[in-house]
This record gives sequence, C-alpha cells and structure tokens, in this order.
Amino acid sequence: MIPEKITLLKKWISESSNIVFFGGAGVSTESGIPDFRSTDGLYHMKYAFPPETILSHHFFMERTKEFYDFYRDKMIYADAKPNITHKKLRELEEKGKLKGIVTQNIDGLHQMAGNVEVLELHGSILRNYCMKCGRFFNLDYIKQQQGIPHCDCGGIIKPDVVLYEEGLDDQVINRSLELISNSEILIVGGTSLSVYPAAGLIRYYRGNKLVLINKDKTAYDGEADLLINTRLGEVFQQL
Repeated sequence: MIPEKITLLKKWISESSNIVFFGGAGVSTESGIPDFRSTDGLYHMKYAFPPETILSHHFFMERTKEFYDFYRDKMIYADAKPNITHKKLRELEEKGKLKGIVTQNIDGLHQMAGNVEVLELHGSILRNYCMKCGRFFNLDYIKQQQGIPHCDCGGIIKPDVVLYEEGLDDQVINRSLELISNSEILIVGGTSLSVYPAAGLIRYYRGNKLVLINKDKTAYDGEADLLINTRLGEVFQQL
C-alpha cells in the first residue's frame, strides 16, 4: 500500500509549484537527533527536574547554570548533518516547487541543507543574544563557555529558542499562516501534532492535498487526504 501512496505523492508533487512542508522532530531523527518523546528521548530521561521545567522561562531566569548544563548536554547536536529529507526539500525549493518550510525544530539543519524560506516556530540553537545589549553570539561561543555564558558587557546570553511560558514570534506565525493557507499541497512530516500552538497552524490549510507522513498515529490522521505511516526518509528517498 505504501508504494502506491508514494507514487500518488510523486504525481502530486510533479504537478504542483506551490508546496509547503510542515515538520517536527521526526525530520531530524535520521540525523541522530532524538525525538523528545521517543523511547530514548528527553521525556524518558531522569533528571532532578523534568525537561518541561528545565526548558521553561522561569527556570532559565532563576537557575541559569542548571539550564545551561542540561542545554549543552541534551539540546545541542553540533555534529548533526542534513539527511535525505532535508536534501530533497532543498531540491524541491531549487526547482521552484517548494515555497517554504515551517519547522518546529531548532537545529538549523534545513538552512544547513540549503533551504532559504525556513520559518522556525521555536527558534534556533544557532542564534544567541545578550539579554543586556543584544549582541549576537554563534553556537561555538556557547559551547566553548563554562557555566553561564556572558557578554563582554556583563549581560547573560540567552539562546534564541522559545522556552515553555514564552510566546511564539508574531512575524514567524503570520508568515507561516500565509504560506500554509495559500499552499496547494501541504506536506506534514515527522510530527505528532501534539505541541500547540504550532500544531494548530495546519488547520489553516484550505486545499485538498493534505499529506501526513509519520510513523505513529496522530490526531489529524482522519483529516489527511494522503496518509503514509512510515519514516520520512523512506518516502523522501523515492521522490
């Protein structure tokens, strides 16, 4: 059944020049970055505090060193490289078919693969800013520092990632809504669609070619026009 579904997806893609991809953690698992909710993901690891607490705004502000100990250990995968899904999405953009990527990931692998129009709903580990003067710092600086990274001005540096208790960027949301609502084909891949408000964005899709690719079931399976329950890499390898 899956080969027939992939054949249909290939046909849709060949006939369209207005595709948007919405992706989650499953996009990057084949690059060696574990899914938070997988068996070996963060939600199944034992720490003094649960990940949701450590990755919250109040924890960052009140226990900054503990935040960074966890962040450097479990959130940064600096050696990860783009996989077949990232590379195929770049090819689709280069051919003028893919109009943009809306991602829940913070790893920057889409940009590393060469994609240009990437909307990062939850920010990126590649960008870091001084909370006092706003100076930019790259990921290497964060990795090289011990304890809490500080700017020359004395301010604490914060990763440009959306923590629990923080809101999403309005400009990123608005552009994402524009892409999704105007797309002919919306391919949703590698996401459980359980993290809100990000997951709710796909409800703004108005077309009739909603493609959902995910190994496990999601609450949106019944709304998909094409449902493929397998790894993203298996599908994109054949596109």
